[in-house]
Formats: sequence, structure tokens, C-alpha cells
Amino acid sequence: MNTSPPPGPAARQTLTGVLLLIVSMWALSGLDASGKYLMGADIGAPLFVVCLLRYGVHTALTLFTIIPARGWKALRCSQPRAQVTRGLSMLAATMLFFTTLHYLPLGQATAINFLAPLIVLAIAPWALKEPPFLSRWIAAGIGLLGVLVVVRPGSGLDPTGTLFGLMTACALASQYLSSRRVAVDDPYTTLIWSGAVGSMVMVLALPFYWRDLAALAMRLSATQWLVLLGTGFWGCLGHFLQIQAYRRAPASLLAPFVYFQIVSAAALGWLIWGQFPDPVSWLGIAVVCASGITIGLIEWRRNRARRAV
Repeated sequence: MNTSPPPGPAARQTLTGVLLLIVSMWALSGLDASGKYLMGADIGAPLFVVCLLRYGVHTALTLFTIIPARGWKALRCSQPRAQVTRGLSMLAATMLFFTTLHYLPLGQATAINFLAPLIVLAIAPWALKEPPFLSRWIAAGIGLLGVLVVVRPGSGLDPTGTLFGLMTACALASQYLSSRRVAVDDPYTTLIWSGAVGSMVMVLALPFYWRDLAALAMRLSATQWLVLLGTGFWGCLGHFLQIQAYRRAPASLLAPFVYFQIVSAAALGWLIWGQFPDPVSWLGIAVVCASGITIGLIEWRRNRARRAV
């Protein structure tokens, strides 16, 4: 018989945070899978059109749900320049990753993305004025080796897609750095700005691709329209769930669970396209995940010791 006491409120909150984060990983993989499907040969949706709907729906959802609850003050931020930089980095990462998915399977492309947090740790002494730690550089180096295993010669991955994948990781690193700077703002404010910046850029660029938008609108079926509009829904939902997760559990505790997106990406890639990483690619993915999880635990212990002093 189990005589252990039932979990307390704090434990339940932490568990809820972990579960919300895992669900958010599936939502974001749903966004990625939708983009890959839309830009595939069967539909051939232009990149700019997909991004317009992805960020337009995101912005509409955030405005219609957050403003009634929090008022227009939710738009105010203390770091507007950093919010714009973050929004532009997020848009660049989206466009680069959708291009990557045109060439690479979802699972391997997602694995390359996980270089981004390791890049941030490696350059933190210069970008964030944080103390240099050898453990961070070692973790970044090991993570890079893992990615090289995934994209090795003979893996069958398109070199163009691999290049765009590495560019995506750099754009994501820029987004993460900007996220540190906007941490002083309300997370819901950042959620609004994330969609609004991308939407404004895509609307300003609309004169250059409106013919593509009109042509696509005429030939999409109702189901394909649902998938296209769903890109904004999945993106907004994923980021909203992440906010809820981080409100319930410490970021250091949640960090290892971010790598569950590899599972969701590989599962969707297999279910939709029959693409599944081979054993050697899984070895590289495991190296990337292990390096990220290990340095996350090291950082957690380091921060805990610093607070105890």
C-alpha cells in the first residue's frame, strides 16, 4: 500500500507546468508540420503568404483574447526596441525554418534548431555580459557535434536545407537573446508584440506578393484553408501555453522538457510523410538533447548555489 502523502499545491503546480510545456511542444510542431504541408509540392503555397496568415491570425487571436481581459494597457511595453528586435528575429526564424522544412524532414530540422539555446549560452559573456563558464562552451561544442552527426555526409539531407537550418538556429538565438531583454514586460504583452511585429512587416510587403495570395486563395480547398489559418492558431496556442507553463514552474526545471519537441516533430513527420530519423541520426539527436539537458542542470545548480550565498 502506498502511504506517501498526496502532492501539495506546489507539486501540482509544477506538474501542471510540465504538462502545459509538453502540450505547447506539440502545438508548435503542429505549426511546423502545417507550414511544411502547405509549402509542399501538392499545394505550393508561397512562403510570404503562409507567414502573412501565420502572424495575422496570431495577432487577431491575441488581441481578441487579451485586450478584453487586460485592457489596452497590455500593449504598453518598457522595451519597445527590444520587442521589435525580438519580433523581427521571430519572423526571420519562421521564414528560415519553413524554407528548411521544404528540404528536410521535420524531425531532423527540429534537431538543428536546438543549437540555438547552446549558441546563446556560448555567446552570453559578450551578448549578455554574463560571466564566462567553460561548461557552457563545452556543451555548445558537444551540441554542435551532435548536429554534425545528424547532417553528416551520407545522411541523405539536402545541403541547402541544412544551411537554412543552421541559419534558423542563429535567428532563434537572436530571438532568445531579445527575450531576455523583454523579460521585464508582461508575458502577454510580449505575446501580442510577437504577432504584431511580424504582421506589420508582412502587410508592408503585401504589394510584392498580393498576386500570389489571390492566386492561392482561388485554388485552396476548405480543408487547406483550415490548415493555413491553423498556422496562426497553433503558433499562438504554443506560445500561450508556454507562458502558462513558466508561470507555474521554474524555467530551470522546465528546460529539459523543451527537448520533447523532438518527439512530437519526429512523430508528426512519420505520421504525415513517413519520414523517420535513422538510428545514426537519432544518435546525433540524443547528443544534442543530452548536452542541452546537462548544461541546463548545471545552470540550475549554479543559480541555486548563487541564491544560497
